[in-house]
Amino acid sequence: MGNPLLDISAVVDKDFLDKYTLKPNDQILAEDKHKELFEELVKKFKVEYHAGGATQNSIKIAQWMIQEPHKVGTFFGCIGKDKFGEILMQKAEEAHIEAHYYEQDEEPTGTCAACITGDNRSLVANLAAANCYKKDKHLDLEQNWKLVEKAKVYYIAGFFLTVSLESILKVAKHASENNKLFCLNLSAPFICQFFKENLMKVMPYVDVLFGNETEAAAFAKEQDFKTKDIKEIAKKAQALPKENKKRQRIVVLTQGKDETVIFSDKVETFPVLKIDPKDLVDTTGAGDAFVGGFLSELVQEKPLVQCVKAAHYAANVIIRQAGCTFPEKPNFN
Repeated sequence: MGNPLLDISAVVDKDFLDKYTLKPNDQILAEDKHKELFEELVKKFKVEYHAGGATQNSIKIAQWMIQEPHKVGTFFGCIGKDKFGEILMQKAEEAHIEAHYYEQDEEPTGTCAACITGDNRSLVANLAAANCYKKDKHLDLEQNWKLVEKAKVYYIAGFFLTVSLESILKVAKHASENNKLFCLNLSAPFICQFFKENLMKVMPYVDVLFGNETEAAAFAKEQDFKTKDIKEIAKKAQALPKENKKRQRIVVLTQGKDETVIFSDKVETFPVLKIDPKDLVDTTGAGDAFVGGFLSELVQEKPLVQCVKAAHYAANVIIRQAGCTFPEKPNFN
């Protein structure tokens, strides 16, 4: 469950970046001055559409890693009744995801413009409809809740904490009460800082916590862990109060090209796959891909070491491509 965004990517020129005061390599939320950017991008440049948004990207990667059967993952989120919403549905279908969107007509479908110049890309996200998800209008409906009950593993990016805390809590409590796996991502430093209260309401239900080094540092600071050591942060996050005592929490912290740190009953480190700098195209989506790879093995009840191996493989594939895109089939075993 998360924020479904349609990624609209195009190779643009410097004039376009300047017109909308964009840095060549950046990630921002759209402001009023970016209103026309999305339409102009589609009109002036050759665009590619991809189903995006962090959670949906991860589910898409998990499906790609698993290959068969199709539709192992179900996704909930909110879109608008518009052309972009239709494209999102079509792209989810192509990726073999079971997407059940809450459709409303007050806000347009959320989009993320990827403005590419050379090997840089400037990302401008406009949440719009994604921000309108409602528990009572969608999650609580019998046919949707049945899909939740059917699932074994749940994954929600921290970004969704800004949208519908009550939806997250309903799913998290269901997982905890039924001894199923609930996974959450810290997603961004601003989530750890400004949505700390929401985050900590969900934390007791979290079986697997994902984050990167900057998010981990922000989380540690906000939680007053009094340490900047990533292994210590993982240990302290793992020890936070937990509802379901039948499962130990697993904390998974990535550090870009540096080793991944995992704490369950002890701290373990896993080196990432090496990549030649000239093969590195774009690191956006690497974190989403890492989670997708991890989930693809987790749902098959594989050991932790195999989950991490799949996570590193998926991230390594994604950073060789623009955006969160991938070849037809994975080469992983």
